[in-house]
Amino acid sequence: MNSLIGVLAVQGDVREHARSLESLGAATRLVRRPEELDGLDGIVLPGGESTTMDKLLRAFDLRDPLRERLQAGLPAYGSCAGMILLADRVLDATPDQQTLGGLDVTVRRNAFGRQVDSFEDDLEMPLVLGEEHEPVRAVFIRAPWVEAVGPQVQVLGTVTTGPAAGRIVAVRQGSLLATSFHPEVTGDHRIHEYFLGMTK
Repeated sequence: MNSLIGVLAVQGDVREHARSLESLGAATRLVRRPEELDGLDGIVLPGGESTTMDKLLRAFDLRDPLRERLQAGLPAYGSCAGMILLADRVLDATPDQQTLGGLDVTVRRNAFGRQVDSFEDDLEMPLVLGEEHEPVRAVFIRAPWVEAVGPQVQVLGTVTTGPAAGRIVAVRQGSLLATSFHPEVTGDHRIHEYFLGMTK
């Protein structure tokens, strides 16, 4: 039985995540309403604009049901804005911004700068990919980074080059996975494959 993975579809790069998951044999469902959470084996929170996504989650009466599912153990993967949605604490947030929470991390919005400051880096991620692996080509677009992690959080990847070297950009805590970068835009499906393994 293939996993059924929801992709939060209120805003952001929804189709790219769905394509990555489907290329690995997963079934996908776009999620805009609370009832579309039923029966999911996991959910992806895509990149986009975190404040807009927060407002739309509330407008669609989706925030509280999704938060309850996450607290009950529904596996989730958040990329970029999705990482912000999963974080317990956000720096440089708008005054009314809320998150779903669950990840004991502090993230900084737009930490790498504006769209013009987007960049790419090759990340070593042995906990995800094994010791013998090609690095992940990570694409950062107005991305957050993780400034602090709690004791239960595994750091899976850090920036290797440039002024942001050493910054945490991939984390896992139990059933929650988050990256600052966008694996759905590179054609490298290994992060999605790792997440599917978490949903089994």
